[in-house]
This record gives sequence, structure tokens and C-alpha cells, in this order.
Amino acid sequence: MFNYANFVKKYDFVVELIDIVEAYNAMDNLSVRIAEKHGEDIRERIFENIVIPPLGSNPDNKPEVTKIVMKRLEEAIGEEKTIELLAPCLHGRPIEPIKKDREDFLNINDIDEFLKIKKQEFVERLEKHAKEGTLEYAQYINAEVINYVKNSKTITPGIREGNKIIVTKIPYQMEKFLSAEDRKMKRYFSCYCAWVRGAIKKGEEKDISSNFCNCSAGFFKQYWDIIFDQSVKVKPLETPLTGALECKFAIYIPKEFLK
Repeated sequence: MFNYANFVKKYDFVVELIDIVEAYNAMDNLSVRIAEKHGEDIRERIFENIVIPPLGSNPDNKPEVTKIVMKRLEEAIGEEKTIELLAPCLHGRPIEPIKKDREDFLNINDIDEFLKIKKQEFVERLEKHAKEGTLEYAQYINAEVINYVKNSKTITPGIREGNKIIVTKIPYQMEKFLSAEDRKMKRYFSCYCAWVRGAIKKGEEKDISSNFCNCSAGFFKQYWDIIFDQSVKVKPLETPLTGALECKFAIYIPKEFLK
């Protein structure tokens, strides 16, 4: 469906479809992961009397499930083990493009230069989208968006600060993010997570544990695990769920890659 919609250039349809299917399987994957790591009994306790919204459900209704699941999970196994469950990311991302970046990283052999080159490639990709009228994931790109990305030091792939890479996600719907006057709605348009976003719009984000954002941190962890060819620590610094306008994370660089 995505491929056909893109082929016939029905991009408005693609944007709406992504909004519905984004991370649709996250809670199912969390359920499986809980059972694998902590047993069926714990999973049953966490998801007792909970109906996971099926594919096609209104995304704004999903945070109610997140609120209950996270509260029960942290009470049952503690915050540290909850973070361990979420850290690998609950919905994954394509791996092949990362393998190409791994090759580039090895050839460049310099973290700062690698980050600089990948930022330029990202900007060029956005410029191509703007020129052709195509989408960057779930959003249209214009000159204002491109300038915002250029002027942000930390937006993908980030900058190195000591032994960490500090990275900020490009807001989910940047045009709406930039035009929104209300801070709450800016945070809503910035957030990618369908299991959180609706709570921000309703002003109920404090009801959801901010530890859930370790799932988003896992999106970057998957990338840098491949780049460094080992498991790395990624920590959420601030997100729309914690009151910030953007999602910011710290990637801890393995010692052997520090100069």
C-alpha cells in the first residue's frame, strides 16, 4: 500500500497512513519480550484486562494503554529492568542503510568527520525532497524545515561532546511544529511515538513514565550498535514527554573509538 501510494504520488495519504501504523506492533512486541525475560505470569499481570488497540486504531487513544502498562511494569520488575526491556526499541528500523554507514565510518576513521559528513548527506536528502515534493518519512520538506535542520547542531546525526554523541530527532511533523504557537502542540507535533503523542495533546503526559522514551533511544541504539559493532549505552536526555520541545539523546562512545 505504501509503495503504491508513493508510486502514484498520493503523499497526503502516505502521511495519514504512517500516523495510523507508526509503531503499531510496539505493545505486542513488549508483551512477547516480557514473557521471554520475566515469564508468562509477569506478562499476564502486566496486561491483565488490557486490550491492545489493533492496527487502524486512532493513535490518540493508545497512550491510555501505555500509562497502565508502564505503571504495572515498573511496580513488578523495577525501573532498571523496565529500561532494559525497552532499550532495544520495540519496533525496529531498516538495517541495510546502517551497514553502508558502517562502511563509511570505517573508511573515514574519525567520529567528528563522520558526523559532519552524515549531517551534510541528511541536509542534501531533505533538499532533494523539497525540490521533488516528496516525503521525508511522514512529512513534507520546505526551505524553513531545511534551515531549521541546518541551524541545529544536534539534529541527526548529532555532535560529539567528550565521550558522548548528543543527537536530537527532527520533529515528526516539522511544518506543523514550526507553525504551532502553543508549546503543548509543538511538543505534540515533535513526538514520533503513537503510544505517547495523544497524551501530550490532552495534557496527560505526566501520567506516563518517561522511561518509555528508552524505546525511542533504542532507535539510535540500533544504529550505533552497528556502527561501533558492539552494544552501546543510549540515554534519553529530554523529550516532549518530559516537557521539552524535542527528543534529545546521549550516545556513549566506546573507549576504543575515542581519540
